[in-house]
Amino acid sequence: MSTPNATPGTSSPAAAPAAVGHASVPEGAPGGRFGSLGPVGLVLAGGVSVQFGAALAVSLMPRAGALGVVTLRLAVAAVVMLLVCRPRLRGHSRADWGTVVVFGIAMAGMNGLFYQAVDRIPLGPAVTLEVLGPLALSVFASRRAVNLVWAGLALAGVFLLGGGGFEDLDPAGAAFALAAGAMWAAYIVFSARTGRRFPQADGLALAMAVGALLFLPLGVVESGAKLIDPQTLALGAGVALLSSVLPYTLELLALRRLPAPTFAILMSLEPAIAAAAGFLILDQALTATQSAAIALVIAASMGAVRTQMGRRAGGRRGRRTKALSDVP
Repeated sequence: MSTPNATPGTSSPAAAPAAVGHASVPEGAPGGRFGSLGPVGLVLAGGVSVQFGAALAVSLMPRAGALGVVTLRLAVAAVVMLLVCRPRLRGHSRADWGTVVVFGIAMAGMNGLFYQAVDRIPLGPAVTLEVLGPLALSVFASRRAVNLVWAGLALAGVFLLGGGGFEDLDPAGAAFALAAGAMWAAYIVFSARTGRRFPQADGLALAMAVGALLFLPLGVVESGAKLIDPQTLALGAGVALLSSVLPYTLELLALRRLPAPTFAILMSLEPAIAAAAGFLILDQALTATQSAAIALVIAASMGAVRTQMGRRAGGRRGRRTKALSDVP
């Protein structure tokens, strides 16, 4: 799950990680000791954090339920982000607030659907299906024939993952994961728009609050008093820090110094990280076929992003050549 900030003036508004340029660096952007890791290290650390946080969330679901876990994650993360960022509430237009509200809805939907998925299918396959959302967005945005190859490769991975008909995976769980992928694509678009309208992490903090408010009634209905049980609350806080606060902050810092296509390539590794987290924490071993399927989807994601990078580099070279030829 990512927070790319698109370069203003792109032809399509932050259509996908591969479709955006360098993230801009706002004046006074937060850095601190995390910045010393380097942008690549920040992204990888964020990926490990979010997937191991998801594994912890799965272990918490028998205690609080899927909706309860999402509620705890979003609520605790929102409180932490609001206290740290202290976003300014005045001086924003109606369009600014509309963007941040839709961003919060996308964030809530992405998390809620994903947790419904991992409540039914293993973590590695769930993330593999979810990543198809950003991949599809990248393929559609590029409009290049070669991306049909990457789309076919991803579909082959999905076919393998489902054993030809999803007999090995709960169909509802697979559907929830695919729906979470669609919400992830929306999250990417509106995180970029929010990043352009709000300074630093203010928009992220406000969107997190919107998502928490949306999910609070659902969590209360499903889990009730279980949400305030001290042990459940502590574990939920751990999920929030690992899956939301830490990775979103690390990704935001990384994107201010890292080209978004490179960021997208690194994010393509998340299914593998998720499979490792599921194996180490939840004892969710994958079959050889499922491992091959995950590898195909990762390869398709990386290929689609590298195609976009090559297209952008080619466009820059063409403009430089034309500029030189115009010199008398």
